[in-house]
Amino acid sequence: MVIACDSAGGIGPKTGDQIKVSGEIIGKFTTRVALMEVLAVGAKPISIINTLSVEYNPTGKEIIKGIKGELAQVGLDETILINGSTEENIQTGQTGLGVTVIGIADQDKLLLASSQNNDLLLAIGLPLVGEEVLAKGDLCADLSDIKKLLAIEGVHEIIPVGSKGIAYEADLLARMSGLTCRYQKDLALALDKSAGPSTTILASVSEDGLEQIEWEIKKPLTVIAVLKS
Repeated sequence: MVIACDSAGGIGPKTGDQIKVSGEIIGKFTTRVALMEVLAVGAKPISIINTLSVEYNPTGKEIIKGIKGELAQVGLDETILINGSTEENIQTGQTGLGVTVIGIADQDKLLLASSQNNDLLLAIGLPLVGEEVLAKGDLCADLSDIKKLLAIEGVHEIIPVGSKGIAYEADLLARMSGLTCRYQKDLALALDKSAGPSTTILASVSEDGLEQIEWEIKKPLTVIAVLKS
């Protein structure tokens, strides 16, 4: 069983929100993060739980619309068990939500601690946060990129980047496989910047698989390191 979760606060349509977006948008991006983490290790989502600190109508209803939209993007529908809760007792002035995704996988097929010596470590998408995500959405990695990576031979491991930045996740990925990152010099990519709602994906890949990734995925691609034992 694989479990992933994400949360968001202060982003939404309410008067107290610092970044103004629709309920559908914040539902979409929060769900995307948790779905990415489950799919990235090769698991199949079987349930999604939303814990919403807002009323069902209208804000919660819009958030759930965004959740369903992300499920549809990866070919999943409401046959997956969607469950959750909303705040119907207290009037809220700020949006808050959490999304948990539960998946299942064969243990011997998990893409976890599976990177190999001499793999290239590739960053897909740019690290973006807050208003940047809305302004530069075409530069963000998304669920369709995860699906493409899973189908490419030579991709050994995938990990979405969150608020701790690229370098944190890259070093974690390497350590789990008993490897170290030998970073490229003079990288233009900010390795310590938050990637917000997983706007960047890391993938360890053999040199042979890199060409197909460049052909299949039309997002910014940067080889940030070589993994070495």
